[in-house]
Amino acid sequence: MSRPIATIPPATHPVDARAPAAQPITAVAWDGGAAVIIDQRQLPDTLVHWRLSTVDAVVDAIRTLAVRGAPAIGIAGAYGVVTGLLALGDVARATALTELERLALRIGTARPTAVNLATAVARVTRAASATSGDAPAMAAGALAEARAIHDQDRASCESIGRHGLGMLGDARRLLTHCNTGRLATGGDGTALAIVYAAHAAGRLDEVLVDETRPLLQGARLTAWELARAGVPHRVLVDGAAGLAMVRGMVDAVVVGCDRVAANGDTANKVGTYGLAVLAARHHIPFLVAGPLTSFDPSTPDGAGIVVEERAADEVRGFGGAATTPVGAPVWNPAFDVTPAELITAFVTDAGILRPPFGPAIAIAAGGPGRG
Repeated sequence: MSRPIATIPPATHPVDARAPAAQPITAVAWDGGAAVIIDQRQLPDTLVHWRLSTVDAVVDAIRTLAVRGAPAIGIAGAYGVVTGLLALGDVARATALTELERLALRIGTARPTAVNLATAVARVTRAASATSGDAPAMAAGALAEARAIHDQDRASCESIGRHGLGMLGDARRLLTHCNTGRLATGGDGTALAIVYAAHAAGRLDEVLVDETRPLLQGARLTAWELARAGVPHRVLVDGAAGLAMVRGMVDAVVVGCDRVAANGDTANKVGTYGLAVLAARHHIPFLVAGPLTSFDPSTPDGAGIVVEERAADEVRGFGGAATTPVGAPVWNPAFDVTPAELITAFVTDAGILRPPFGPAIAIAAGGPGRG
């Protein structure tokens, strides 16, 4: 029986229990006119696939965290633009172009912090606009670009895992935060791609998995993923990370990123900043993993990153039970920003970026992989 998550409303759109046959544990897949996602609100109790057959469904899935993780959100948003164009039917090009602008604005702003969503939507919008012909032709152009984004992210994950494995050295006990794996990307993940690579190479003893409050993406999602993959792990409450470091249980911290500013300041799931401070205190490497698509050279530093604030009820209760007094005042930022000076290195699909990060990011962002 599925345990309801009280703070995230259930899907109001029809779900499709059919999993994409070739890759049943894939966060996002394209299936004949619509994206099909794993509804992550239902995990770990039930594996449910939801066919996002309308733009309303795409936006709802992104906003309610049915699909989450910066790369996966970008992929879903890209496919959502295609779905919106297909829904127009055989309309004139001028009408399709007007509607395309509306689609891009609506989908691209569904969540503000992760840069991948806006970037992916902009890419498919440009591709559709550059395609001659009416709405169906524009949709075909957008779909080709969306598939390219998906393929690129899959390849990026593989590259991040490979580069990260080389960066670990003798580190065999890792600590991670939130979910950065197959549920969050188009491939094996970002930080979890490093974990999977280390496990496959026989160079991993254990992963400590932060619960990641208040929605428990670590406890619900990362633990679910790692269990399915046979990766040794233990879940701990976020506040236990410092004690784990004191006791020598952590050789390196590996986390993902939702947006990286030009100077290396990094937005990631709330709680990441605290881990970075603890890692610095205990002289433990703090590695941030992500594709170049998560880097935003147009934002000078962390002060320019918009931090999404979510509903108070996500903190006031969980699993149908109240965890605070009724109506307790709440501040619920979904992300925090880790200053660049606390980061040991970035593990990207283009390789390892080391301090000083400003010049390193500028060079990497100007190379292949940006689009």
